[in-house]
Amino acid sequence: MDIESIVTIVVTILGSFGGLEFFKWWGNRKKNEISWLEERITQRDAKIDSLYFELRQEQSAKLEEIHKRHEVELALKDAENNRCDRPDGECMKRIPPRTKLTLKDKNENDEEE
Repeated sequence: MDIESIVTIVVTILGSFGGLEFFKWWGNRKKNEISWLEERITQRDAKIDSLYFELRQEQSAKLEEIHKRHEVELALKDAENNRCDRPDGECMKRIPPRTKLTLKDKNENDEEE
C-alpha cells in the first residue's frame, strides 16, 4: 500500500463519520472531559465537606459525654471525701479531712466540745 491509498481510506472513513462533525467532536471532546471532571471534583468536595461535618459532630458529642462523666466522677470523689462513718450524732462535729485548719480554728473547735 502506498501513501495515496492510505490517505484515501482515512478520508473515506472521515467522510463516513461526517467529516467536519468529526473534527468538531474531536475538539469538543476535551472540553466535555474537563467540564465532567470539574463537576465530579465539585461533587467529591461537597461529599468530603459533609463527611467532615458529621465527623466534627460526632467528636463534639463524644467530648460532651466525656465532660459529663468527669463531672460525675468529681462529684463522686467529693462525696467520698465528705463521707462520715461515725454514729449519727457525731457527724455534725466531724471535720472533713481535706479542710485545712489553723491552730486557732482547732482551739476554737476544742472549746466548743
